[in-house]
Amino acid sequence: MIENVILVDSNDQKIGLMEKIEAHEKALLHRAFSVFIFNDKGELMLQQRAASKYHSPLLWTNTCCSHQRDGETNLQAGKRRLMEEMGFTAELKEVFSFIYKAPFDNGLTEHELDHVMVGFYNDAPIVNREEVEAYKWMPLEDVKKDIEDKPELYTAWFKIIFEKSYEKIANYNLIK
Repeated sequence: MIENVILVDSNDQKIGLMEKIEAHEKALLHRAFSVFIFNDKGELMLQQRAASKYHSPLLWTNTCCSHQRDGETNLQAGKRRLMEEMGFTAELKEVFSFIYKAPFDNGLTEHELDHVMVGFYNDAPIVNREEVEAYKWMPLEDVKKDIEDKPELYTAWFKIIFEKSYEKIANYNLIK
């Protein structure tokens, strides 16, 4: 099945659809989302991307992320992908969005208007091994320090979210 992404302008207005790989080859701005799941201890569930991923394999990142499908809301997309990657659903709330551009060594570029969502869950996930190599729970402060100490272990978008929006994520986690 061909997977399309939703091309958008800087105001998140849809301007078309394009096959995902082509959009990444051409570095065109498209809609995306990132989900952050916390437990009752305030720890963030991180996932390590599967070794077979076409970019950023084996890097640590937020709980899940992907692209919205045409006609799908941000929250619907977040819940769908959370189930597909991590094997559970949770109530999600969209907290903020931002635009970033990150080129990769393989010639592809992520240029996304990323909608960041937060939710809560306390059990172990049932990970999809085609998507996820491993998972772990970490306190937010530990994640921040680990990114500073070992940035090469983390995805580009995750580092950007932490750099630009750490306080938003931390504050939302506290007000559950």
